[in-house]
Order: sequence, then C-alpha cells, then structure tokens
Amino acid sequence: MGSRLSAPGPQEKRFAAYMDGLAIAAGHEDRHAPLKSYCKGLLLPGERKSMEPMAARLDPDNVQPMRQSLHHLVAKAPWSDETLLDEVRQRVLPAMQKQGSVVAWIVDDTGFLKKGTHSVGVARQYCGQIGKQDNCRVAVSLSVATWSSSLPVAYRLYLPKEWAEDSERREKTEVPKEVQFQTKPQIALDQIRAMVAAGLECGVVLADAAYGGNVEFRDGITELDLLYAVGVQNSMTVWEPGQQPLPAKPRGKMGRPPRLLQRAPDHQPVSVKQLAMSLPATAFKEISWREGTDQKLRSRFAAVRVRPAHRDYWKTEPHAEEWLLIEWPRGEEEPTKYWMSTLPSDTKLKALVKMAKHRWIIERDYEELKQELGLGHFEGRNWRGFHHHATLCIAAYGFLVAERNRFSPLPAPVILDSLPPGRRRDSARAGHRVRPERHNPHSIATIRITLARQLVRQLPYCPSCGSTPG
Repeated sequence: MGSRLSAPGPQEKRFAAYMDGLAIAAGHEDRHAPLKSYCKGLLLPGERKSMEPMAARLDPDNVQPMRQSLHHLVAKAPWSDETLLDEVRQRVLPAMQKQGSVVAWIVDDTGFLKKGTHSVGVARQYCGQIGKQDNCRVAVSLSVATWSSSLPVAYRLYLPKEWAEDSERREKTEVPKEVQFQTKPQIALDQIRAMVAAGLECGVVLADAAYGGNVEFRDGITELDLLYAVGVQNSMTVWEPGQQPLPAKPRGKMGRPPRLLQRAPDHQPVSVKQLAMSLPATAFKEISWREGTDQKLRSRFAAVRVRPAHRDYWKTEPHAEEWLLIEWPRGEEEPTKYWMSTLPSDTKLKALVKMAKHRWIIERDYEELKQELGLGHFEGRNWRGFHHHATLCIAAYGFLVAERNRFSPLPAPVILDSLPPGRRRDSARAGHRVRPERHNPHSIATIRITLARQLVRQLPYCPSCGSTPG
C-alpha cells in the first residue's frame, strides 16, 4: 500500500482544483471541507452512498463526527443549489463544447420509490422505476447536450398539490414559503427560462409526451425563441397537411365584425393517429439514427407539415405550421410514437429523427448518477437535504463528464435501446438496468473507478481491504 503515499497525479490535481471551485461557490469556509468530503464519498467505492456508510469510508476512526459534518452540510447549511450548479456548468460545459456545440436542452423527470408519507414530496404517483403508480417522489431536470455528452443543469423536486397545500407537512420538511404547487411542465419551463437568462448556448428543447402534450409548455418554448422536438400523445388533434381552420364569419349589418376562426361539420381536425394511419406506405422511410448496444437502431418514419388544432376556435389566427414526425416500426399494427417539432421547414427526415431520438442520451446520465453516485440514496426527509444531495451528485458527475471529454475523438456514448412500443421509458428505470460500459476505458463508470483508486490513497484506511498506508 506504499503507493498510496505517492504524489498526486494529473487527474487528482484536476479534481482538487475542481473541488476548490465548487467549495468557494458553496460560500462559508466552514462548508469547504465537508463539501469536498461528501463529493469524495460519492465517488469512492461502496454500495450505499448515504451519510452513515460514506462517513465510515471517509474516516472510520471518527464515524459520528464525520457523519454529523456531512449531515450539517447537506440537511442544514443554507448554500444555494442554483449557484453550485452554475459553477458546475461553467466548469464542465467548456470541456463538452471542445467536442462539439450544444445541440439540445433535454427535459425529463426521474422517480425514487419511498415508503411512508413523511419524506418531502412523497405521494402515490406514477413512478417509472416500476412502470406504475406507487409511493415515490419525482424530480424534474433540465440537461444540456452535445451530440456526445450531456449534463444536468437544473434539478427540482415536484411537490404534489396535496403536499403544497399541507402547511403541517411543509413546516416539518422545511419546504420554502416561495415554493408553491407547479405542474411538471411548469417547473421545466421555469428551468428553461433560467438557462435562457443565464445565456446558455441554445439547443433544441427535447421532451417526452408528458411535457410535449402540454400546449402551454410548447407555447412557452416558442415565446423564448427556442425550437423544440417533443413527444405527443396519439390523440393530439391537427389539421391535415394543407388545411387550417376556416376564417371568421363575414361581417353582419350590425355589431362588431367576427374575428374568431371557425370549424364546420365537414371541416374538422383529426388526431395524429388518424392522420398517420391515412398516409400511404410510401410516406414511411427506413431511417437509422445511432448505434445501439448490438447494432444500429433503425425504424420507419414519416414527417408531414401540419397545424396544431388545440382550441383554435378561440383564436383569430391559426397555429403556425410544424412538423409531425411519426414512427411506425415494421411489424407493428399502428404507429408507436409521435413528435411535434418547430425545426425549420427544410429539415431533412433523417435530421428530424436524429434530433427527436437524441433525448435518450440522458438515460446514461441517470444510469451513472444512480448506480455510480447514489442519486437515490439520500435518506433524509427535508427539502434542502433532497436538493443538496442531488446537487452534489451532479457536481461529482460533472467532473467525470469533463474527464471523459478529454478523450479525442470522443467515442460515441453507449445508450441502451428503447423499450417495447407503448411503454413509457422513464429515466428512473436507469437504476435497474444491466450497464454495458463497465469495461469501456472511456466510460463514466471506468473513469470513476480510476479516480476512486487515487482518492483512496488520501484515506486513513482503504475502504475495500481495511489496510493502512505502509
């Protein structure tokens, strides 16, 4: 074990400089050492990344003092999650951009199963981890992505309405007074607005149908002068290509001139499923968009220009034309996925597909955050602790992302293939997949293991074998 006393290597020095910057962003000097210890604990080997086992690995001779230090940092200290995530973004994004510009801002949510009713945000709601409703809490995130990397830049717990209106539970879990009930699309839109205000390099906003089906969400993105490619349900209504609502009625002899658009019994919008089913077989083209675990992923797609029809009878102008992208895999009785996109009208089908499918890159983020860094291991109940733990997980992950981007050219990310048609894939399921990257020298998992071996040398005992420096 004498090698554990050797001088720090280049990666270890980069990590120390990175942590110095994050510690300063956390504010008070008393937080610096605990913050560095917490991030180190997240990166070290170990099945559980909650406070007690991390404290035992970090300082086995003084477990309780170390645990109290970590607990105060995460559950009590009033440092800003937004400020620390901004620091992470400013340090990691330049490394990502050396491999290519930002192409997408990706909205998603991830769930954590949780028993009881006292931990902040826990309610019976849909949990992607098990694919059905159960007791869990859900966080909404925004990630920034190049073609080869992605990084969460905003993260907030969804507070169900029954929680938002329960003053007693709010007080016990220290939910800030300014936090009121918001839907998940509203939370995501606030996160997007914050990144626009911060001057982040713009990308196409990507989201699944839980967000894309929300008209206010899509309109909010457009109002920010951003483009989107978002999933929608098959029941969404649109006007067939070349059609739009009828103009307002002619002006009568008296009263104000009519201004609202019209529909007629023989002039109605259709669902995107009806439109897709009416297209000729020749409208669908075989497109491949990326490498899967075993082979290139490919399917059949069609794209048409349509106008959304949502409540346009209350409008004076029709909705602008957008792309409707349809996926209909061979062997399926009907299309399996639909997207609406405001990408330019001259966008090629392959480019539309590549962008819409790029949302899956953040599956790797959640795989690593949950399996390597213990994103779901926080055992506390309060609002601050839930967010501080997630922020520090993202901070530790950010360093690994920056290190991965030091490889040139950067290998294509390995992302697991899509689920069977009709089953919504939630990032929370990432904690239960067999991961293919363990033996990839350029993977996040391998980089974490390499860094952990260096960090172990700084400990009084090796957490794996219990030996001391020789």
